[in-house]
Amino acid sequence: MTEAPRRYLSPEHNSVRWDDFPLRDGDIVVSTPPKSGTTWVQMMCALLIFQTPDLPQPLEVLSPWLDQPPWLDRMRSQEEVYARLAEQEHRRVIKTHTPLDGLPLDPRVSYIVVARHPLDRALSVYHQTANLDLERVYAAQDGSDPQSRQSPPPLPSMREWLQHWCLPQPIDDQGIAVPESLHQTVHHLYDAWNRQTQPNVRLLHYVDLCANLSGQMAALAEWLGITVNESVWPELVKAATFDEMKSRAERLAPDTELLKDPAKFFRSGRSGAVGIF
Repeated sequence: MTEAPRRYLSPEHNSVRWDDFPLRDGDIVVSTPPKSGTTWVQMMCALLIFQTPDLPQPLEVLSPWLDQPPWLDRMRSQEEVYARLAEQEHRRVIKTHTPLDGLPLDPRVSYIVVARHPLDRALSVYHQTANLDLERVYAAQDGSDPQSRQSPPPLPSMREWLQHWCLPQPIDDQGIAVPESLHQTVHHLYDAWNRQTQPNVRLLHYVDLCANLSGQMAALAEWLGITVNESVWPELVKAATFDEMKSRAERLAPDTELLKDPAKFFRSGRSGAVGIF
């Protein structure tokens, strides 16, 4: 008997959105904790599918975030996201921040989970928060009258934020209100690690992508059953590099309407920066 997916509801998850979504043979689901290389791997998959650096639409249109949290529904409703994916005739790439135990696991679908050192990821989330237009985020969250809305609280210091992020934050048995935390990160990756022997589950690591992008993309293409024309391969790898993606941030960064500077979404792309603490 198949176990029912765990429920996740938080500022990064609304796994209920998966309940009625019709998956297709060949779908690719990219499942990551936020700021673990989500957009990077979405881009790699899109490049392999279209085999051109010039994608036909912005990346977040080609590869939408299906289970975005409820506060974003005012910007992209479930019906809109479902319709966008239903219209796609190419092989679909779907973004999620929900762990695999919260998703419908379909043998026809390829699931890619991306790992990044938890502390590197935490620092990236901190900088991402600093780059958000929090006034617009709060407006999307509460929908209140701007005249009566309180200003967002100031961002704490990096050290304070990281210390709080590392505190134990057990996941509720029902998966309700899962916080952004070290515990959440480890749970997501541990669950994927335990499923890695399944033929339709693939684990990638941020450090490996940094060290050998071409090799990692080639292995991913083989696993997905995609044959790439050798003549375009160098262009595809170049388009997936950090610097190249940063230069095209307006078309590749997600939720650009909420960012102060889309280019800063691709802040540094390196590991080990948390050592300053």
